[in-house]
Amino acid sequence: MTRSLVTAALLGATLLGGCTVGPNYHAPTMPVPAAFAELQTGVPGATIDPAHWWTAFGDSTLTTLVERALKDSPTIAIAASRVRQARLDEIAAHAVGKPTVDATGNVTHVEFSKNAGFSSLASLFSGGGSNSGSSSGGIALPGSGITTYAAGFDASWEIDLFGGGRRGVEGALARTDAAIWSQRDAAVTLGAEVAQAYFALRLDQAQIAVVEDELGQQRRALEIANNVARVGLSPQIDVKRQQQSISSIEARLEPLRADVRVRIHALGILLGTEPGSLTAELTGPLPALPTAPVVPAGLPSDLLRRRPDIRAAERQLAASTADIGVAVADLYPKFKLTGMAQLISTSLGSLVSGDSIQATGVGGITFPLLDWGRRKATVGLRKEDREQAYLRYRTTVLGALRDVEDPLARIDAERRRNAALRRAVTDAQATARAVEAQYRTGFVAQNSLIDAQVAVLSAREQLVASDAQLRQDSAALFKAIGGGWEDAAAG
Repeated sequence: MTRSLVTAALLGATLLGGCTVGPNYHAPTMPVPAAFAELQTGVPGATIDPAHWWTAFGDSTLTTLVERALKDSPTIAIAASRVRQARLDEIAAHAVGKPTVDATGNVTHVEFSKNAGFSSLASLFSGGGSNSGSSSGGIALPGSGITTYAAGFDASWEIDLFGGGRRGVEGALARTDAAIWSQRDAAVTLGAEVAQAYFALRLDQAQIAVVEDELGQQRRALEIANNVARVGLSPQIDVKRQQQSISSIEARLEPLRADVRVRIHALGILLGTEPGSLTAELTGPLPALPTAPVVPAGLPSDLLRRRPDIRAAERQLAASTADIGVAVADLYPKFKLTGMAQLISTSLGSLVSGDSIQATGVGGITFPLLDWGRRKATVGLRKEDREQAYLRYRTTVLGALRDVEDPLARIDAERRRNAALRRAVTDAQATARAVEAQYRTGFVAQNSLIDAQVAVLSAREQLVASDAQLRQDSAALFKAIGGGWEDAAAG
């Protein structure tokens, strides 16, 4: 390659180095309401840490389960692997448009045919004789051989004049950011799933406790029915009715016990362990759950900053925008410089010397003339990819707003329902005690007592279900506002 050609190429690269085709990315402006439409009840506690929101429930078992899941779950491991994969793609993208150099080395041996067409002519020039040995010089006789040694470097450089490589780097960087935010979103989702499964388990266990407690009450009522029937104050049929009521309640226990095992299996899988690995840990006595915390929902604009899925969608939009530039760059000429410098000799002893140097340089240009619209179609495809990425981003933002509004509405209604259910339990228990006292003295029929007992059981079951619903809605709200990740979790 001549000095003038190299100089011209470098000058062209300098002049056009700032030319980057394709659209520049600008983060979209997504209007959101100034405040959430649904009422936020109470004042959030100042000690709630959104990154570790599960600790706000005051349950050490829940805290342990969530933290183990975030550490050991295959879901988190997969997300971390995707981050590492994206960073390797970054390295590959940065290499585009950079010179490449390869070291080369080879030994070549050729044995010349005695019967080849040029043998006679070569024999004349060599004195008419035949030589069966190998040549150590630069000329080999027919029937002899020649060995050549070569060592050197090959270099090539496709100059990124129109910024296709730079756009590729932009896209790779954006995809790495998207992978990091997706990893954080996986942590948010996993923490919420563990909490929901745990609260469902505790609901089943609480319902079992209520049913077993009511069974104890009804068995005592059966003793009373036996005593009253024995002295002739009530017919024997009252005993049968009480026994039937007990059997009906007992039949409700087995499905609940099976559901407990199913919940434990689900938690085991979420933690990355065998389905039955948590059985001993979660079937023993567990501490009572405190009241569900008040969740600091914040402002709708906080979601654009806090929600990992929104941030990931925005980064995917940036990557899709960069991809347009990569496709547009293919519409323009490509300039490539290649060079080769070698030491070539027929003798190892003279290989490393100035006389063995052989150099080649080539400057080339390729210009797309006819591809039947393929490159332009690719540009159109990348533009459609960008449009879809924007719509996914917009859909994600709208979905995030709904994710917050829905649990806010449910929590507000459930708190009022919960208060009414607590009053209903108190009233039902007082009524049952009064009916039982009247039944002992024979003033009311045994049917009235059974009805009162069933009313207590129903009210208590509804109350524990309402308590569980409040906890599940609170966990859903924590997830909706983007709680459950921190910077140290990425990578």
